[in-house]
Order: sequence, then structure tokens, then C-alpha cells
Amino acid sequence: MHFTKMHGLGNDYLYVYGEVPPYVTELSRRLSDRHFGAGSDGMIYIGPSAVADFKMRIFNADGSEAMMCGNGIRCVGKYVYDKGYTTKTALRIETLSGVKNVGLEVVGGHVERATVDMGVARVDDAVLLNVDDTTVRCLPVSVGTPHAVKFLDDAQTAPVDVLGPKLERHPSFPDGVNVEFAQVLSPDEIRMRVWERGSGVTMACGTGACATAAAAVREGLCRHGLPITVHLDGGDLHIRVRSDFAITMTGPATTVYEGDVEL
Repeated sequence: MHFTKMHGLGNDYLYVYGEVPPYVTELSRRLSDRHFGAGSDGMIYIGPSAVADFKMRIFNADGSEAMMCGNGIRCVGKYVYDKGYTTKTALRIETLSGVKNVGLEVVGGHVERATVDMGVARVDDAVLLNVDDTTVRCLPVSVGTPHAVKFLDDAQTAPVDVLGPKLERHPSFPDGVNVEFAQVLSPDEIRMRVWERGSGVTMACGTGACATAAAAVREGLCRHGLPITVHLDGGDLHIRVRSDFAITMTGPATTVYEGDVEL
């Protein structure tokens, strides 16, 4: 099987153009392993779509299927353009969260950045959760994938790998949840770290950055209509939240290498 390793701000996946095999759960677990496999946050399969230009399916490092990946969809746009599957710079890509519009920024014949229409975020009222006899306040947000955003004073020292998995599997989120730890630096700047459902700590999460920006606007910490820079471990994403909570996300897409594996 031929694959292309790509990343959006260090959120890396193995990309394959073709049909999803029936053993994809085991395959994603095996190849995602950073010691015994190629090493990634999961696998993304690309193929034709009956309702859009292309379709993407996302499988996490634990083999579970994700509905949407903000960093991944930018790389899908780069993949299909750079490899000649399309000459369009405005694409519609089908995901389990619906069809997303993706605009490609081409430099020297290759895609460097992409802007994605992420749809409308739903930000619910803050909830107080009991975790190990401690009360944790967070905002549930849906941007096609479920998120729990926790604001704090210092994202750098946040207990991402300790509190993240406990919130991911909290009874309040029976299907699991992605967890964002966010520090608002100014009305147009946020520092964020993430625990992703099914993958653990990752360098970046595009849907998480969108969820965090939407939650910050809801809390009055950031302003709608203006670009918000979200600083992640792997780099920066630029998010814009409209007054109706429709969101656009802009960020880079990078190819790492091509590879082949015996199945």
C-alpha cells in the first residue's frame, strides 16, 4: 500500500487514495504506532464523492473513526491538488460532518495553505464536572465533532495528559470528547493545547482551535468577526467567528514523505 505522510501544524496522518479496507481499524493502530509503525495520529482515506469533489474518512491512532479533522482536511486539499487529481482551488470535500468548502492557496504549483468553511459552531452553557473530587468548569462545543473547552491561566502548564483522558471518558460525554486547555492572551490571541479523542495529546487540532475560538467569543473573551490567532504546540491557526458562529479556519498543509508498506 502506498501512503503519503502529511501534517497540519504537526497533527500528522497517513493519507491513502482508495477504498477503505475492512481491516482499517487494525491497520490504523499498527501504522500509527510511533515505535513499530510509520508513526502518526491516524490515517485518512481519500476517494471520489457522489455529492462533492472528494470524500475523506478519518481513522484515529486507536482505530476509531472521526467525523471531521480540521488539519486533515487542509492536507486533503493539498494532496488532491499537488498529485493532479484536480486543478480546482475551490473544493467541496465530503466528511461525516457534512460537505466542507476548502479554498487552496497555491505557491509555485503546490498548495501551501488552505481556508476551510467549518460550518456553524454550537456552544452550550458551561458545565461543572466532578473529576477526582475536583470541580472542573468547561464549555461543551460542537463543530461537527464534540469538544470540551477549559479556560485557565496558563495553558503551557495545563495537565493535558492527566486531566485530558479523564474528561474524554467522563460520563457527561458518553461518546467521548476532545478536550482543549486554553489561555486567552488578548481579544484576538489564544494559546491552546489539546487532548484528542482517540489519539491523545497531539501537536494541533483544527476543530479544537475553532471550538476554542467560538467558546472564547461566547464568554466575551474574544470578538466575533475579527481574526483570532490560536497558538498550538505545532504552530498557529487563524480563526474567524462570525456573529452567527459560522467559522472559517486558515492554516498550512505540509507533505513529509511518501512510503510503501506490505499489508
